Amino acid sequence: MLHQHDWSESSLILDLFTRESGRVAVAAKGAKRPYSQLRAVLLPLQRITVSLSKPGKSASADGGEVQTLRSAEWGGGATLPSGAALFSGYYLNELLLKLLARHDPHPQLFDAYADALAHLADGDTALRAFELKLLVELGLLPDLSVVTPTQAPVDPARRYQLSPESGLIPPTGDAGLPGALLISLQAALLHGSPAALRQACAAAPLALKTTLRGLLHYHLGHQPLRTRALMVDVQQLLDS
Repeated sequence: MLHQHDWSESSLILDLFTRESGRVAVAAKGAKRPYSQLRAVLLPLQRITVSLSKPGKSASADGGEVQTLRSAEWGGGATLPSGAALFSGYYLNELLLKLLARHDPHPQLFDAYADALAHLADGDTALRAFELKLLVELGLLPDLSVVTPTQAPVDPARRYQLSPESGLIPPTGDAGLPGALLISLQAALLHGSPAALRQACAAAPLALKTTLRGLLHYHLGHQPLRTRALMVDVQQLLDS
């Protein structure tokens, strides 16, 4: 479950990320009642197995069709994360909510999301790996092994810049990512192993964080992410 909001005094509208149908809006009737069995199941960042009705004519807050939740069971896996890992999980959810269209299946992205949730406590490498996979699935990340304008192979000894509009290009200054890192990332993406991608991201997590968040910020339409702002506020509170 990515998000939920009240529908009536006793029911909820849920935003679910499913492997087969992508992001879907679901009406959970009676889920807010004290005796509802759904209360213990419909938790964020948890895998659940659901049975849904066929799409009807009801509309969600953004105008999409809403299906009715018939049943839901916990699908197993890790427990709800805590601390910084919990904020990271909500950050992933917000990315999916804002960048994925409804009813657009992305089974490989679903698997990458599940893997990221299982490794949130390991640090930022899980976030960077998921951001890369998300950009690839949406067609927003160029081939990292070639220079986009010329299609020349990336030189491992040089640095390159990822531009939202021009792709992978030589940097304008000393900034950018090492060519060797980019080649490693592209190889891990082609291999398809989440572990290999996390390992590649671990080589330069801070540089990747700056680059990937710049790309995401551009494609989000420069709208600030609520979870990121909340994490900054909490960290400032802790520091004080």
